[in-house]
Amino acid sequence: MTSMQSVLRRRRAVAAAGAVSAGLLVLSACDKPTPLSTITVGRSSVSSEATCGGEGKSLQVADLAKCLKDKNIKSISVDPDETVRFGVDPKIADKRWTILMNGQPLTEDSNKTYRTVPGSVFFNAQYGAQGNSTLVSIKAGDGKKSGSTVTGLWSFKLKKSD
Repeated sequence: MTSMQSVLRRRRAVAAAGAVSAGLLVLSACDKPTPLSTITVGRSSVSSEATCGGEGKSLQVADLAKCLKDKNIKSISVDPDETVRFGVDPKIADKRWTILMNGQPLTEDSNKTYRTVPGSVFFNAQYGAQGNSTLVSIKAGDGKKSGSTVTGLWSFKLKKSD
């Protein structure tokens, strides 16, 4: 009976080791989520992980251009009379971030986690808006004030509500 218990213990130990190994393998295959950015208009909000980057590494200009053309991004309706609120994870704020409109800087870089912009700006031709929708991106830098390095891009489509 002692040898039988010994065999059972060994089998359990092997099974437990196999389960732990399989669990670690599954976890290593998962991508670590990037910090979130959120846009809020009135009572509606939309959040997203990075469209590109977001892991702290510098992005190349060609990668940025491709990211800005991405069509698979989240959208939110905006009444031009509403205030658009941008919120970022503190990890993004620490890198300093800028709001881009159609790929062009709309604001100076900031290390705050929250900013507001009047909704009318996003549909005003004076600011480069065209039509009833605008691509807005949050660009994370490298932590240096007015730095040119980009480490992440979070993009959203703002649609003009009727």
